[in-house]
Amino acid sequence: MDDLLATLKAAAETTRLRLLALCAHGELTVTELTQILGQSQPRVSRHLKLLCDAGLLDRFREGTFAFYRLAEKGQSAELARVLVAAIPADDATLILDLERLDAIKRARSETAAAYFRENAARWHEIRSLHVAEGEVEAALLRLFPEEGVEELLDIGTGTGRMLEVLAGRVHRAIGVDQSREMLAVARNRLEEAGLRHCHVRQADMYQLPFPSGSFDAAVIHQVLHYTESPAGVLAEAARVLRPGGLLLVVDFAPHHLEALREEHAHRRLGFADAEVAGWCRQSGLDCGPVVHLPGDPLTVSIWPATRLAAGAQIPSPQAKSQKPAHSLSGVPS
Repeated sequence: MDDLLATLKAAAETTRLRLLALCAHGELTVTELTQILGQSQPRVSRHLKLLCDAGLLDRFREGTFAFYRLAEKGQSAELARVLVAAIPADDATLILDLERLDAIKRARSETAAAYFRENAARWHEIRSLHVAEGEVEAALLRLFPEEGVEELLDIGTGTGRMLEVLAGRVHRAIGVDQSREMLAVARNRLEEAGLRHCHVRQADMYQLPFPSGSFDAAVIHQVLHYTESPAGVLAEAARVLRPGGLLLVVDFAPHHLEALREEHAHRRLGFADAEVAGWCRQSGLDCGPVVHLPGDPLTVSIWPATRLAAGAQIPSPQAKSQKPAHSLSGVPS
């Protein structure tokens, strides 16, 4: 009971309730929260520390940035969700806070969109600075069913490269992206390659315009580090997969290259295996052994996951603890 009272006391203040409500809508930095609340950074940081100490918020650091989000585990996490749900939707302060949050998110999206527009034509040149794409593509093909699949979805298709790589193993493929400039490049490449069974369309990766269980496989290649909510992208990908469907997620392992955030609009500086596996479990996906492709200076990780049938039991992380991740030399053949 004492712990419960301490947690309630931590939330029992106007600014801290506002912070809980905001962090329930996404991962936010101190600077962003300061802009929304119109308060000093030391004051906001003090409130955030109290909420984290009470288990109501989670904090994680990436390089020089610290992000805050509503706690995901434990009794305090459940209480945090209850408290946020209890805040009246028509509260004038909350409405203004959410309007300012929307403005920040729009600014983020515009920054990323501008980057894509400016770099669409030389996208592969930029990627080659970070990782050997040939090695990644070969590893993807080794993980993809040799017998092929009927329906493939490439989420955040960019220039359509993944469609080209996997075209020979799919009956039909669709790539989705929000950038018209990227889609224009992708369409041109697919037409030149004669891949008429591969198509692209403009769509929101958080709200895919497909019924549940529409695809046998999906790929998310070097997309998550740009996203506002990686867990949301994975959940939506899981939704459109059929039971037994394969998801292949490709992105960077954790790193400290701040220049990628500052110069190339990266939102996240890589992902830990446990973090991605946790998001997969939450979405009804069983994450298999991870493939690591060491690079200089970045390492690329490939997380394979399978969509389980409704009601199926996902093996616990402890049950899988004896399965090591693969390095480049250990990629399954």
